[in-house]
Amino acid sequence: MEKPDCRQGRQWDTTKPMGRRQEAPLTPEYQAIFDASLRDQADGGQGNSLGASCVLPGMPKVMNFSDPMEIIIRPGVTYFVPLHYPARRIHTDGRDWPADEPPSFGGYSIGRWVDQDGHGSYDMLEVETRNFTGPRVFESTGLPLHKDNQTIVKERIYLDRHDNDVLHDEITTIDRALTRPWTVDRTYLRERNPVWLEKSCHEANSHITIGADQYFLSADGLLMPVRQGQPPPDLKYFKEPRR
Repeated sequence: MEKPDCRQGRQWDTTKPMGRRQEAPLTPEYQAIFDASLRDQADGGQGNSLGASCVLPGMPKVMNFSDPMEIIIRPGVTYFVPLHYPARRIHTDGRDWPADEPPSFGGYSIGRWVDQDGHGSYDMLEVETRNFTGPRVFESTGLPLHKDNQTIVKERIYLDRHDNDVLHDEITTIDRALTRPWTVDRTYLRERNPVWLEKSCHEANSHITIGADQYFLSADGLLMPVRQGQPPPDLKYFKEPRR
């Protein structure tokens, strides 16, 4: 059972603050997309981050783990089971990439166990994930990945040498939105006594998307704008009330 160290929030590179200070190696085109996302969020919108609409985070953002996550190791597959996202399967049975697997937000993961110290026991899981759909982002500021969804994510997952309650995931993202592969080391803390709560993305979600616009549901159940001067949605299917 692993849980992230959330003391610095859920930024992608946990050594830096979220947003522009991540210093992501974006191409000029995708830097402009990111800047537009930040401006929209500053104006009350959601930007490129679609989590408020209950869209799955996908890889690699799903490895942010805002809630507890369980790891289940079987002979031919390792499962990462987050609290309220679909389980992630990492196939370790020596298979090749399937030819007809439909793309998904989480992609398709193939891994292999490694004895990195030569001590006769496996102590690292190396993983590669491909075959994505989108849109996907790194973090909730809307830090983007390329729209072609040809992302390749490589991971080296292992316990800390000095503290086996700390799990490292060295994640390298290869993507055409980036000028170079981007590697971060995400760490997770073991929770000895986890509390498993049922969570539904739709419960208590007050964010509403109508067409390309985002609105907010007030406490009294009425539709509210998210930014100053925002027009209401098209009401052509509603009859005007009689005066």
